[in-house]
Amino acid sequence: MATKRERLIEWLRDAHAAEEQAEKMLSGTARQMDNDLEFRQALEKHAAESEQQAQRLKECLHRLGEDTSLMKQLAGQFMAMGQTLSGYVVGDQPAKAALAIATFAQMEVTSYRILIAAAESAGETEIARTCEMLLAQEVDFSDWIDHETPQIVRRYLDREAGTASTMNDPSLARS
Repeated sequence: MATKRERLIEWLRDAHAAEEQAEKMLSGTARQMDNDLEFRQALEKHAAESEQQAQRLKECLHRLGEDTSLMKQLAGQFMAMGQTLSGYVVGDQPAKAALAIATFAQMEVTSYRILIAAAESAGETEIARTCEMLLAQEVDFSDWIDHETPQIVRRYLDREAGTASTMNDPSLARS
């Protein structure tokens, strides 16, 4: 049976790998959002936050005399690469990206709530405070993506309809 400290370390490693995965996934997806500057900028901003969050989690592990997990990092990076590559083969990338990112963001919110409870239970108040700060960033981003998803989808559909109408109207296609 694992101790509270051991579980905290395990979950910090999981969260660190997830933040590295998020940074790669958000950066890769942002590069695909050429037609939606607002969505692209939000993804780039949160990718930078995710990079900083991964660093803070690494510092929490170091405080406990531990390090990150290479295996978890590699697995997360592999999954992020798959998510990014899938964007090149789907036609409705903004909608699918919003769905995947909103799901991932909510998973991170819950992960930080777990970490806070575990850190408090293990008597690691400094780590709990760090995770509370990171939780606030994740809640902000999760709220943003939830609020903005309808607009992201509408902008995508409007662009798609404009492209389709241009392709169907021979006089517009020549211009």
